[in-house]
Amino acid sequence: MASAGLGWIAIARLGLVQAALGAVVVLTTSTLNRVMVVELAIAAVIPGLLVGLHYAVQIARPLWGHGSDVGGSRSGWILGGLALLAISGTGAAATTFLFEIRFAYGLAAALVCYALIGVGIGACGTSLLALLASRTAPERRPAAATIVWMMMIAGIVITAIVTGSVLDPYSHARLVAVTAATGTVVFVIAALALWRLERNAVRLDTATATLPSDAHGITARSFRVSLAETWGDAQARVFTVFVFVSMLAYSTQDLILEPFGGLLFAMTPGETTKLSGVQHAGVFAGMALVGVAGSLLARSRPRILKFFIVSGCLGSALALAGLALGSALAPAWPLKSNIFLLGLANGAFAVAAIGTMMALAGAGGAKREGIRMGVWGAAQAIAFGLGGILGTVALDVARAVSGDTALSFTLVFAGEAVLFLNAAVLAVRIGRAPRRAPRASELPLPLAAAE
Repeated sequence: MASAGLGWIAIARLGLVQAALGAVVVLTTSTLNRVMVVELAIAAVIPGLLVGLHYAVQIARPLWGHGSDVGGSRSGWILGGLALLAISGTGAAATTFLFEIRFAYGLAAALVCYALIGVGIGACGTSLLALLASRTAPERRPAAATIVWMMMIAGIVITAIVTGSVLDPYSHARLVAVTAATGTVVFVIAALALWRLERNAVRLDTATATLPSDAHGITARSFRVSLAETWGDAQARVFTVFVFVSMLAYSTQDLILEPFGGLLFAMTPGETTKLSGVQHAGVFAGMALVGVAGSLLARSRPRILKFFIVSGCLGSALALAGLALGSALAPAWPLKSNIFLLGLANGAFAVAAIGTMMALAGAGGAKREGIRMGVWGAAQAIAFGLGGILGTVALDVARAVSGDTALSFTLVFAGEAVLFLNAAVLAVRIGRAPRRAPRASELPLPLAAAE
């Protein structure tokens, strides 16, 4: 018998799928990057551009989301995307052999593999969020977003620990074997987690589409029409801009925090790595806070997620302003506390935004969650791709112009704080009723020409 929406066990099963996704991604965007730079002595810009390519490809997320909307099963899209990710990730690991034979061969193969990695991530991740949005009760969405994202981070951490222990002594063959084994194991886990899950959890919205349907009962609307409908929704459009601006601010800090600790606070590589751990601990705490408080207060305070989004963006801006000030006061500034607060605010706003995304995805009507999740996923991917590049470029340009490292970090962190302030302003508009056009009787009377 079908249940009314996803239960906690079913939500945790989707969290396992998200963890499986993160497990493969960490090998291709972290471990393989390190191998290219260190073992293969390739310029760091090459793996940076390859990672940027996998984000750029995800601009097509709306197309894959629409495919899961009009298709018969989102689970098929999830598993298909994960399988493609596992295969292309293994192929990317195998390009290490080609790079040693001839750089051009390795680069050509890596470009294809990373493009397919982006397709796999986009198809799997978009459909997973659409399934979660269409099957989760509103009062469970804050906790559901927290569970799924914390399990993804846990999957990344566990994979990093396990694969790190079996990769030594390093060889290209061992890297390929570990990547292939990881992809196989997590695919099996995801397939078991999804077994009959979509079939047993009915949709929460019972609205039927008003558009014509084909012989199979699937809404017959083109991708172009669906995309226009989504962008024509004022709330969906505001939320898209918010996602882009907030994720741009969120990702711009990623590649400069550890250099910040090393250059201005004289931290060793091990110490800056621990600093990254402090930030992730803050992210975990922020996610947990939203998950618990959001679930407890969802019925009595329906705008609780919006509160966490706005306060999380403001808190992130404040923490980044602290880092900007800390640049001038280094090494006396309490850096670890500042970084933890940054992670706390980041985690709070990110999970609250995901919970809001789930609610807005269903607001477009039945079988439209995928296209909406795709639009927002594309905005996020573009922002993440640009963020890492802009942060490092802005820092290099500022250092070249000013010749002052501390001032350069101050300017970059201050710029990120401004982005988060803008994101907070946009977040205030989320959920507001659109302004009603005045009726003809309410318009002022026209003045005569002489007047």
